[in-house]
Parts: sequence; C-alpha cells; structure tokens
Amino acid sequence: MIDRATIDRIMDAAQIYDVVSDFVTLRKRGVNYVGLCPFHDDKTPSFSVSPAKNLCKCFACGKGGNPVHFIMEHEQLSYPDALRYLARKYHIEIKERELTDEEKQAENERESLFVVNQFANDYFRRALRQTEEGRAVGMAYFRSRGFRDDIIEKFQLGYSTGDRDALAREALAKGYKAEYLVKTGLCYETDDQHLRDRFWGRVIFPVHTLSGKVVAFGGRVLAAATKGVKAKYVNSPESEIYHKSNELYGIYFAKQAIVRQDRCYLVEGYTDVISMHQSGVENVVASSGTALTTGQIKMIHRFTPNLTVLYDGDAAGIKASLRGIDMLLEEGMNIKVCLLPDGDDPDSFARKHNATEFQAFIREHETDFIRFKTNLLLADAGSDPIRRAELISDIVQSISVIPEAIVRDVYIKECAQLLHVEDRLLVAEVAKRRELEATRKSEQRERERRQAAAGNAPADTAADTAAAPPATPQADGYASFIPQEGKEGQEFYRYERQILQMVVRYGERVMCYVTGEDGQETPLTVTEYVVNDLREDDLAFHNPLHRQMLAEAAEHLAEPGFTAEHYFLNHPDPAISQLAGELVSDRYQLSKYHYKNQKIVGDEERLYELVPMLMINFKYAIVDEELKHMIRALQDPAIGADDARCTAIMRRYNELREVQGLMAKRLGDRVVLGF
Repeated sequence: MIDRATIDRIMDAAQIYDVVSDFVTLRKRGVNYVGLCPFHDDKTPSFSVSPAKNLCKCFACGKGGNPVHFIMEHEQLSYPDALRYLARKYHIEIKERELTDEEKQAENERESLFVVNQFANDYFRRALRQTEEGRAVGMAYFRSRGFRDDIIEKFQLGYSTGDRDALAREALAKGYKAEYLVKTGLCYETDDQHLRDRFWGRVIFPVHTLSGKVVAFGGRVLAAATKGVKAKYVNSPESEIYHKSNELYGIYFAKQAIVRQDRCYLVEGYTDVISMHQSGVENVVASSGTALTTGQIKMIHRFTPNLTVLYDGDAAGIKASLRGIDMLLEEGMNIKVCLLPDGDDPDSFARKHNATEFQAFIREHETDFIRFKTNLLLADAGSDPIRRAELISDIVQSISVIPEAIVRDVYIKECAQLLHVEDRLLVAEVAKRRELEATRKSEQRERERRQAAAGNAPADTAADTAAAPPATPQADGYASFIPQEGKEGQEFYRYERQILQMVVRYGERVMCYVTGEDGQETPLTVTEYVVNDLREDDLAFHNPLHRQMLAEAAEHLAEPGFTAEHYFLNHPDPAISQLAGELVSDRYQLSKYHYKNQKIVGDEERLYELVPMLMINFKYAIVDEELKHMIRALQDPAIGADDARCTAIMRRYNELREVQGLMAKRLGDRVVLGF
C-alpha cells in the first residue's frame, strides 16, 4: 500500500502537461493546450489540458481528469500502479508494505501479463549475450544485418535458444504461473499437458507500448538453427494486453522524433525500423507486415498529421496497401509516398546512407499520394477504356474520404488534368460518394440508437410501468424507492450532479451570512447550506458516491486550509477523484474579449443565487420521482398483502406529501426554475 504522504508528493509533482505530452501532441490555445484525444477517434482537437487546474478533459468523449486518471485510462493501469508510474517519472521513492497473499491473488491480471512479458524480455536478452548459442547464432545474425551493439541494446533485441522448453522451465522455477505464460503467448500447452516455448530457435524483437512496456514479441527463424521450420516470423497471439491492430513497432522509440520532425515515416518490418534508427532517422514506425488499421492511424495522428510511406518498389505490395492509405486520408492525414531504388528496401537503403542522405533522397523523390495513386493506376490501365473507368472510380473513392473540402477541390482539379476528364464529372461523383457515405452512417447511427433504446427498455420503460420494489436501505442508511441504477438521465439526477459540482468547486466558500437570534451574523459555506437544506426536508442525494462526497466535505470543512477541490481531486478513492476531475473541468471558456466597461460575472460571484436555485429544482424533482415510485409500489399485490410493508410505504408517502406542502409554502408557488 502507498501511504497518504507519498500520494500527496506524487500528486504535487505530477504536472498534467508533462504527463499528457508524453503521449499527445499539444498546441497552445489561450492559457490551455489542445490536442487529439487519445481515447476516441478524434479528427479535430477536442482534448484540452489546463496546466493551471492540472486537469485534462476531452469535450467529445468526456474522458479526462488529473495526471493519475490520465495514466490509468491511457495505460490501462490500476490506481496504485498509475501512482507508481508517476513516481518513477518524477523520481519519487515509494516505500510499500508487503502485500498479503489475498492481495497478491487480487492483483490485476493485466499487470501480471506485463510482468511475465518483462521477465521473458530479460530472459531473451540474457540468452543473446550470455549463452554460447546466443552469441554464435543470434548475435551473428544481428551483426550480419549491420546492427551495432548500442542499437541492439536500445531495441532490447534477444534470442531464444533451440531448447524447446527452456523459457518455460526457468519461468516456472522462478514462480511465474503457467496460465500467464500461455495467456501472453510465450508458451503453448501440448496435448500431454507440457509447456513448450513459442519462440524457440529465433532472434527476438520485443514490441513496446507508447509508455515502453513490452506487450508482445516477434521471432525470426534462423534456418541454420531450426531446420524444417516453415514460418519465417512468429508473433505473439492476441491477448488481454496485446491487440495487433492497435500497436506499431518502434512507436515508443520514435514518438519524440516524430513530434520534433512533424512527420512520421511508415515502413513494413522490424529491421527497417532498426536500420533507419541506426542511420539517424528515428521518426519511423512499422506496421509489422499487416495492413494499416484505424487504431494504428490514430496513434500516428496523435503526434503528427504528416506521414510518408516508404515502398521498396514491389508493385503487388504497393497495390495491396492502397486501401490502408485511403483510411489515412479519411483521418485527415497528409500522405506522401516515396519509392526507394530498385533492389532496396528501407533496411538495406538505410545501411548504405546516413540520416542526411536518407532524408534528402526522400525529400527529392516523395510525391503526394493521390498523384502517386493516379499515375500508378494509369500505367496499369493503359488505353483500355473499361479499366480507365475503374481507375476513375477508384480515384474518386480516395478523394471522397478526405474530410477537408479545400483539399478535395485541389485534388479534383489536379486529377482531372491527369485523367483528361472534366473536373465537374469528378465533382459530381465525389459528391455522390460522400452523400451515400453520410446516408450509410446516419442509418447506422439510427440502428444503434434503436438497439440502445431497445436494450434500455427493461431498465427504464419496464421499471417505470411495473410495480417498483420497496425501499432498500443502503450501507449509509439512505433508503429510497427510486432504483439506484438506470436513473442517471432523470431530471433530479442532473440537478444533484450540479449541486455536487458546486460543493467540489466552492464547498468551503462563504455564500451568505445568517443572522442569529442574538443579532450576530454567521458565515454559511456552500457545503453547510446544502447539508442543512437537505436535512430540513429529510432528503438526501440519490447516488451513493454523491452522498459520500457531500458527507466528507462536511466532515473536513472545519480543518485548517481545507479546500474541497484539492481534497477531492487528490482523494485516495479513484472513483471519487475521477468524478471530481469531471466536475471541476469547464466545458466552455470565456472569450478574452468583452464589451467595454462590461464585467463578466462567474459562478463564484453568484453562489448565493445559484446554489439555492439548484436546491429548489433538485428537491422538487426528487420528491416527485420518489412519490411516483411509491405509488407503483403500492399497486404491487405482493406489497398490498403485506400490512407492515404497505403501512411503511404509506407513512413515507404522507411524509413526502407534507414536504411538498412545506416547499410550496416557502416558495409561494410550485415553479421549477431553469438553470
């Protein structure tokens, strides 16, 4: 367990800009920074980072929070592991007690898989350098490819000996579980229940995540050592931590260079990446021989919109990759293509040239993708009118997916000249394709909406029409006839969340003064007002987490230096700190321009008005909802036959009706104010 003082040190040291910029390219916008959201398919920057508040927030998908929340979501770590990640980043020592057996068993399975992969990575690296076979076979292969020792060390290259269960034996001897060896794909189980190494007799290329964790391995067979093996490369299978479509080989080593150069080079294989790094070109990643996927494209787009695809001149391979490049265009990427000299691939070409020569060649020979594709297909079509018609259709499809209208128009004009057709024809075809695609997406969204509505029917419609269950006391003593789940869309829930937002942001602030019987004025904070107002009508927040946060705010209010925002953002319960981050984040920012002599009044200056207004709206809504569910409960024959339960419900019903009457007297009329 990590003690509270260490958590506070980590939270004080972790700066949201430093943490997020390790994974997302950020650009200054006013006092904040913006970038493409790493948590959803983001084409325009919707991810905002506020250094002043030490928070991040995506205003499209809603994800964000403080530095710990960001790392938890991005790296799929538990709360303690995210704290450990930040402690390592900021060189903060963590002293932890030994975990109990029960706690060890409860450790996150994902982290266990990463631990096993790291063990295997260390094992392969030792086998390469410390075993006779590794030096004679594995190291000899890497040296034959021209790899220097520093590059071998940088990419953590390794070797798996020809002994088919050497890794399995050592892992089991050191206490690693067989099930994790199988789940990571390092081993497989034979019919006679024995473990066998997947990568035996191969040189090893570890695949790293953006943060540098080993997520998978690729193994290349060496025919001299493994006669009869047909598969040249063997890769880790899909697992809980590894999804090939979301990983790019070399991204961990390339991300900073990609940002500096504002360009990424895309190649096919492991050795292409390594040789280019050795020649000094570091902004390069590999798709590992597979067609590009949306996940891989999104990863590149986080760092740059500019991509150059390097081809070795293989016409069949180029044509097979065209569809993937259309996906890049759809993401708004600026795509260029560079054909290397005949007989060269990025690996061999990089070994012949230094970084300056390599990049100079690319600048001189790279061409825009649409122009490249048009010329490629034109040469293939020749004078055959049918094939030329197919060519035009193919080019139109590529242009139609480009999101920017100006870019589409430029391409249409240029392709019209290359294809010797009128540009109005291409304009019409592109418009038709875009309209068809828009219709398809609209229909798909409608289908998903209907499916979601149908799926929610049991929780909403059925729950509202059927007799409600009797009130169930919660762990904190609160009892309600309103179901605890599935009511987040109700009006009262919206007001409840807005009230809690005021407590988190301004809970310790004085919102008004109360005059006592002795004539003395007593300051009343936001938290005190909310607690007292709810208690006056015997009401409570509906959501258990909301009730807990309000109770803790009231409990710590008298502590010197207490600020609700800081307390909840750094709360040890990740659910509370995550919610606090969402409540503190602003959806909109005020413009820096304003009318002369006109002051913009913020929420903080209107607390005396906003908080009571929200409380009125919430109480009316919660009482109405509670009464509706109680009436449904009384219609249940099972409850009607139980005199004790029926009497209890009737008593509570009458109490709430009295509360309604009291509210009406205080307000003079039942008018729900808008917010």
